[in-house]
Amino acid sequence: MTTPVVVTGLGVAAPNGLGTKDFWAATLKGESGIGPVTRFTPDQYPARLAGEVPGFVAEDHLPGRLLPQTDRMTRLALVAADWALKDAEVTPQELNAYDMGVITASSSGGFEFGQNELQKLWSKGGQYVSAYQSFAWFYAVNTGQISIRNGMKGPSGVVVSDQAGGLDALAQARRQIRKGTRLIVSGAIDASICPWGWVAQLAGERLSQEDDADRAYLPFDALAGGHVPGEGGAILVMEDLAAARARGARIYGEIAGYGATFDSRPGSGRPPGLGQAIRAALADSGVEPDDIDVVFADAAGVPALDRIEADAITELFGPRGVPVTAPKTMTGRLYSGAAPLDVAAALLAIEDGVVPPTTNVQLAPEYDLDLVTGDPRTATVRAALVIARGHGGFNSAVVVRAAG
Repeated sequence: MTTPVVVTGLGVAAPNGLGTKDFWAATLKGESGIGPVTRFTPDQYPARLAGEVPGFVAEDHLPGRLLPQTDRMTRLALVAADWALKDAEVTPQELNAYDMGVITASSSGGFEFGQNELQKLWSKGGQYVSAYQSFAWFYAVNTGQISIRNGMKGPSGVVVSDQAGGLDALAQARRQIRKGTRLIVSGAIDASICPWGWVAQLAGERLSQEDDADRAYLPFDALAGGHVPGEGGAILVMEDLAAARARGARIYGEIAGYGATFDSRPGSGRPPGLGQAIRAALADSGVEPDDIDVVFADAAGVPALDRIEADAITELFGPRGVPVTAPKTMTGRLYSGAAPLDVAAALLAIEDGVVPPTTNVQLAPEYDLDLVTGDPRTATVRAALVIARGHGGFNSAVVVRAAG
């Protein structure tokens, strides 16, 4: 029998709420965190909107010695990890260092750090190795900083599979706990709202160029024209169910199933692998499609990709067979941080018996989905499916459910 792995702590930094409580309250009210970019002047770029985390002042949360060696992404991740551990009522110093690990994901993050290093190179005659090193280790910096700050010497790693990475990291954390590690800090925070990161994102040709924040990111809408990028995500504390219960921990729910696939190259004639990833996650969790109470959609906002996702959901659950939601319309797509934030929202939906809404979207008639729009929908939520896709063909799905 496999070991159930549960979530006992949440740390959230999102464009519509700093902290889990504020994020969830804003999400249920339909409050958006999308607006004009403020972290640099975006006037010369075709995309000018983003989801920026509000009110975050690193100096209020972290010692000054950490600031020169970190960028915004890492600072947000460190603070979110602190909040998750506090929420789980875990004091790392009281546990064996080798019983704790950190497994996170990264995608677009690190660009700001690299840009800062290049600016030093240009303006102060810095050494080339400084810029080079920023490329070499920025993907692992969150994991390393969280590990060092909390004295965690158990299994650690970073997953890089674009926006699917957040789910892949949770799956790897679950795997390590099943191998015997007591506790893993996992999830992802991403942030690259800087000129260098912006140009890199524009190169993917999926950013919305709409300047009206209410009309810029419209997945499954006839007017869909790309997504709005954002920063933030969620860090989760994951533990073995028996150990969590033994210490009297609050349990949000179980990471019950996981599946992942990789699409064939374009032009191969082979179908997308998203549906297969979803079916694998359901099989891994031991649940049937009828057991899923809500789907948190990847919601690309690109018509061709929305079509693939809608077809995968409809094929498995039937036309309008399950409530579907995409609360990321209030935050933008947070790259590797998006899916862990959806997992946090799914766990809160289970706890509160409510499905958060998809804002601003008018469902196009060609999508036969039961998309939850407008107001939150009261419902008994025992199990939720979270879907994520990464640029280049990554597909991941996770089933979360109430702990038995």
